[in-house]
Amino acid sequence: MRIEELDHDGAARELPGLAEILRRCVEGGASVNFVLPFTQQDSEAWWRRAVLPGLAARDRRLLVARDAGRLLGTVQLAFAPQPNQAHRADVTKLLVHPEGRRRGIGRALMLRLEGVAKEEGRSLLTLDTVAGSGAQFLYESLGWTLLGVVPRFALSTDRTMLEGSAFFWKEIRNPLHP
Repeated sequence: MRIEELDHDGAARELPGLAEILRRCVEGGASVNFVLPFTQQDSEAWWRRAVLPGLAARDRRLLVARDAGRLLGTVQLAFAPQPNQAHRADVTKLLVHPEGRRRGIGRALMLRLEGVAKEEGRSLLTLDTVAGSGAQFLYESLGWTLLGVVPRFALSTDRTMLEGSAFFWKEIRNPLHP
């Protein structure tokens, strides 16, 4: 497995593979802001609208995991745009293709992403995930601190219930004492 960064042009070239990962995760029940039905076209449109412009503007970075040339995972770092929060970024859309699960891909992506955040001078990272999910346990094992859980925060992917969302933070270095 290899972790690499994609810029705007690289992500545009890899759009079908990126969209497949997102689509398959949503189809598998991952609550990552989408509900079923969710097509490959829906997924590609989201990547074009929500991610590619941020990559072009350099206010977002995208990492992917690849095995034997095939994309199996992805994660993004979105920089806080506020002038008084230039030390902060949000981790978004940690996605691992169902065929790549239980191989350490999510952990490897998160560890590399912390390095990217440090390169960018970011010291405080935040994220959220479904409360009680496998992702929550991954983040806890990586030293993230649970801020709290908001009950009934989002509609489940299959639209049958409202799920709680667990909010996390991690300080990767002190911004005033690098």
